[in-house]
Amino acid sequence: MNKIPPSLFNYSLQSQFGEVSIVWIDTGISSIVRRIFLSSEKGSAAALASTAIPWISPGLNHLIKRLADEIDIMLSGGIPEFNIRILDFSECSGFQRKVLMEERKIPRGEVRSYGWLTRRIGEPCAARALGNALAANPFPLIIPCHRAIRSDGGIGGFQGGPGMKRALLEMEGIAFCPSGRVQSEFLS
Repeated sequence: MNKIPPSLFNYSLQSQFGEVSIVWIDTGISSIVRRIFLSSEKGSAAALASTAIPWISPGLNHLIKRLADEIDIMLSGGIPEFNIRILDFSECSGFQRKVLMEERKIPRGEVRSYGWLTRRIGEPCAARALGNALAANPFPLIIPCHRAIRSDGGIGGFQGGPGMKRALLEMEGIAFCPSGRVQSEFLS
């Protein structure tokens, strides 16, 4: 008996930071978010999504609409209530999942260094691997990888670009020095 593959859909919303695309699966029983794409200098979120996954179709249901509404709340400076049970971590390695789950614990309005995170996950020599795991975060915003910064206060990378990362941190109350680094009182 052949199993019918789940249908993949894309829903895009507009924000002050550009387009955000949610790629999700309709399993026939539930909806699961496969990826979130952010617009950046590399292109619009929808273009990035359709390049990465060419067989997606436009689609929306109540669970994805609720997630999109929560993303919009976050990108407008509000406090979202994300349901991570709808995220599909199946394509994440065990290490990446561990990194993302620890990253998720960083409270709004706080930042942590990549080194701090490596120590928290018990991998103190894995800063580069941790950075790569965050760079490949399939769920930016929901898993708030913008809250991870360099130990010197530099903001580091982000899928939506450094301008978006800084703006998100500023919305959460993080202050920056004239040099562009996070002020020392916010460093842990």
